[in-house]
Amino acid sequence: MNDQPLDITGFLKLMLETLEVSGVEYMIGGAIAEWAWGEPRATQDLDIVINLPIKAIGRFSKELEKRKMLVPADIILDAMMEDRADIPLNAIHMYSGLKADLYLMRAGDNLRQSAFERRVKVDYGPPIGKVYVHSPEDLILYKLMYLGLSGQPKHARDIAAILRAKKNQLDLRYIEEWVNRLGFGSVWNEMLDSIS
Repeated sequence: MNDQPLDITGFLKLMLETLEVSGVEYMIGGAIAEWAWGEPRATQDLDIVINLPIKAIGRFSKELEKRKMLVPADIILDAMMEDRADIPLNAIHMYSGLKADLYLMRAGDNLRQSAFERRVKVDYGPPIGKVYVHSPEDLILYKLMYLGLSGQPKHARDIAAILRAKKNQLDLRYIEEWVNRLGFGSVWNEMLDSIS
């Protein structure tokens, strides 16, 4: 393996290769998904939802290690078995410091299961190619959630960019159904008003 630092695109390719070789289904979120639906912005980490069967944990851990990321199998298994908040596993590349936040699919997480079923394959062109990303509607929902939790303005900017780029193509009924279930109605209405 090459021990030279990677840029975010090279790191994404490395993670995609790891997932493919391990046979792990995935969906990319965060800034990388934003590239498909809103405005490209710089990022130093990846947000990836993974559907990791227990039988694939060992292989996935070994494939990460081959690519200079240490996420021991017992740590992954503990995270899967714990009833804890939605805290991702961190896969940090030892030579570049780039990080992938790996969110596990969990029983009972209806929003994530819905988002995974609705994931979209997008072609980013060379060198990335075709990858699965959050649908624009689900990316908005997660951005609303993180905006409510952190108050970070980047989430509001990302939502606004998606709304400006895709408003007439979005399934607003789907978004509003989840907004009501999650209790984000006031934040969602502010976002809609801000781009009107």
